[in-house]
Amino acid sequence: MSEPGTLAVVFDLDGTLVDSEPNYYEAGRLTLAEYGVPDFTWTEHEGHVGVSTLETVVLWRRRYGLSASVEELYEATNRRYLELARDGTRAYPEMRKFVELLAAEGVPTAVASGSSLEAIGAVLAGTGLDAHVRTVVSADEVPLGKPAPDVFLEAARRLGVDPARCVVVEDAAPGAAAAHAAGMRCIAVPYVPAQAGAPEFATAALLVRGGQAEFTARSAYAWLTATAGSR
Repeated sequence: MSEPGTLAVVFDLDGTLVDSEPNYYEAGRLTLAEYGVPDFTWTEHEGHVGVSTLETVVLWRRRYGLSASVEELYEATNRRYLELARDGTRAYPEMRKFVELLAAEGVPTAVASGSSLEAIGAVLAGTGLDAHVRTVVSADEVPLGKPAPDVFLEAARRLGVDPARCVVVEDAAPGAAAAHAAGMRCIAVPYVPAQAGAPEFATAALLVRGGQAEFTARSAYAWLTATAGSR
C-alpha cells in the first residue's frame, strides 16, 4: 500500500486520452450493417460514448432486435475495432503532456476503461502511452461497467491508493458518475462539449466545458497540486 497521502490519477481511455471514438463508430457501423442494421449514424454512436463495448452491444441487441448473441456481437465489434485501432489511434497532445508531466513528478497513474484489455493494450502500445501508464483495468474484469464505480475502485486497489486520494480524468457522463460513486474527484473534459451541462458533470471537481480544445496539461497539473489536500 502506498503512503497515506499519495495522490493518484486514473484516466479513462477512449475520448479522454485518445481520440478513438471514430474507430469505435466505424467498428460499430460495420458490425451493425453485417447484422442487418444499415445507416447507423454518428449521432446514435454519441449516445454510447462512455459505455463499455460489452454493454453497448447488449443495448444494440435490444434496440435493433438482433438475433445474434451478445458474445458474437462483442467479438465482431472488438475484432473490427482492433484492426482500426492498432495503428490508427491518436493521443490528444495535451493529454500526452499531462501523462508525461505526472510521470516526471512520480504521480501514480492508471487507465480504467470500458474497452477490452486487448484493445486497451493495443492503443496504449500504439500511442506509446504504455511507457508511462502500466496499471490497466478493463470493465470486462469487474462486475459492472460505468456508471458503476467498479473499474475505478479496482484501479485504486491495484495502485495501492485510497480511492479518496484518486482523481479521475473523464470525457463522458457515465464516467463522471462512476468517479463520483467511487468517492473520487473528477476532472471532466467532455468529448461532446454540448453535453457539458449534463447533471453527471455537475459532480466534477473541475469541468473543462470546452472539452479537449480547452484542456491544457499545465492548467490541469496546477489545479491538481493546488487542491491536493481537498476532498
